Amino acid sequence: MRWENLTPDSGHGRADAALFGADAVITRTFDTPEFRGITFHEIRARSIVNRVPGASRLPFEWTVNPYRGCTHACVYCFARKTHSYLDLDTGLGFDSQIVVKVNAPELLRRRLSSRGWRGEHIAMGTNVDCYQRAEGRYRLMPGILAALRDHANPFSILTKGTLILRDLPLLRQAAEVTDVGISVSVGFTDETLWRTVEPGTPSPQRRLDVVRALAGHGIGCGVLMAPVIPFLSDRPDQLRATVRAVAAAGATSVTPLVLHLRPGAREWFTAWLAHHHPHLVNRYERLYAEGAYAPKWYQRRITRQVHDLAQEYGIGPTRAGMPRRDAAAPAEHPTAEPTQLTLL
Repeated sequence: MRWENLTPDSGHGRADAALFGADAVITRTFDTPEFRGITFHEIRARSIVNRVPGASRLPFEWTVNPYRGCTHACVYCFARKTHSYLDLDTGLGFDSQIVVKVNAPELLRRRLSSRGWRGEHIAMGTNVDCYQRAEGRYRLMPGILAALRDHANPFSILTKGTLILRDLPLLRQAAEVTDVGISVSVGFTDETLWRTVEPGTPSPQRRLDVVRALAGHGIGCGVLMAPVIPFLSDRPDQLRATVRAVAAAGATSVTPLVLHLRPGAREWFTAWLAHHHPHLVNRYERLYAEGAYAPKWYQRRITRQVHDLAQEYGIGPTRAGMPRRDAAAPAEHPTAEPTQLTLL
């Protein structure tokens, strides 16, 4: 395994220097049911606050990602490609070989205390989920949230995990001194689809319970309706069921994002599709013939349908210029429609 010349968490090109040295890696496995078959590579990172390349056109400039790889095992995850920079497999390896930056909280606190830091917004969960199962054991987020709270530094979190509820006290404390945005990702409510396409995540209903719990504690939470999967979760009745459930959970907003298939994710998703829905392979080849993103007409159609449903159910999408504290920004999507790039 190669641990030199790692890329930044943004996944855009080679880093000028390694993020950590080979002698800093400790590999562990745990003989417990929830971690069976998973290998953790504990490292002491050299940096934790990453600048987002300007070309990405995202509404935030800085990210923090305490993990690489993700046990959620979402077959479509765009971050799969980043595992290849570590000479790790982008398929099963991405799901089961998890890099843990064990010194993330102390690195963040040091960066926030540095003379050059200006208190910019920090987005979390935009690469892999900071509340994936590994967080239950490593508990990096409490230290990260405490550092952000102590420096009154604005931040947002995007997650599919229910573990965020563990940190409710810290989130409430932070919200008293700075802008805090929380979003939960729920692309659909079809549990049959969920079991095959997102096998390591909590169910859509449990994620909506997180939205409900956060709202009950006075913390506004938006829903990133991502991904909307062509031909599998995009029927009008499916979109309606999802938006209705999101509204019932008390979400502040809902923003759709159509599935995009970048190299690394595309190959893994296509193999999954051929196994579970072989009749759709040719349709996907045509729909994504121009690249990683569905055609603009398709994206606009889904966005319009979801926005109309959101208005019907009284939540609506957040528009550009609305307060950042209501939600986290969506994952990287450089060619998205403008409504998909705004905060939820």
